[in-house]
Amino acid sequence: MGIVAKLFDADAPPRFAPEDLRVAEAILFAAAEPTDEATIAARLSSEAEVGAVMAELQRLYAERGVNVVRVAGRWALRTAPDLAWLLAREDQEKRKLSRAAIETLAIIAYHQPVTRADIEEIRGVAVSKGALDVLMEAGWVRMRGRRKAPGRPITYGTTPEFLAHFGLDAVADLPGLDELQGAGLFDGKLPAGFGVPQPDDDSTLRPDEEPLDEPSALEQAWGPVAESDEP
Repeated sequence: MGIVAKLFDADAPPRFAPEDLRVAEAILFAAAEPTDEATIAARLSSEAEVGAVMAELQRLYAERGVNVVRVAGRWALRTAPDLAWLLAREDQEKRKLSRAAIETLAIIAYHQPVTRADIEEIRGVAVSKGALDVLMEAGWVRMRGRRKAPGRPITYGTTPEFLAHFGLDAVADLPGLDELQGAGLFDGKLPAGFGVPQPDDDSTLRPDEEPLDEPSALEQAWGPVAESDEP
């Protein structure tokens, strides 16, 4: 009896057919980019629950050379972490970030949406335009909107490419304070009340944000007056 057939020996009714596993597996194998659940569900049988199908594929691939992983809310096949070094190309160009860019990326990831002024206040030093440019060129940071404040400063947030590059399903999967301390990034001598915020990359603009292309009240008031059709 094959490994897929064994899944259906239990008394509980299956939430998918054996063929659904094969179809989902084929979709992931052929896809050049991570695939969303809606695309997978469209190819499955009408009774199949896509969540159950993907959970079972994850289990089946857990000990193999490639794993089924969820990145940025989508599904993909990825080399098992313990084997990644075997396939690494020594001549592969590596993206090197300056300390300023790394700190800027961390602040944006944990505190988004943030403005340049917010980043400078947290870092305690001015943010160079180059640091933000590098992060946006990498596709990890995007301009979200404008803060409803004098000058209408641009707000920044992370992107799905950021999640995919760092192997995260959601920005909430970023390490918390305990994990950061365990990794040695904090030495334990932290100020009283210090904490790491719960990151949130919801694309919906916050009450204090407005769209990038929306003119401010002042711009609307001083904008050009439309010509009248009356003589």
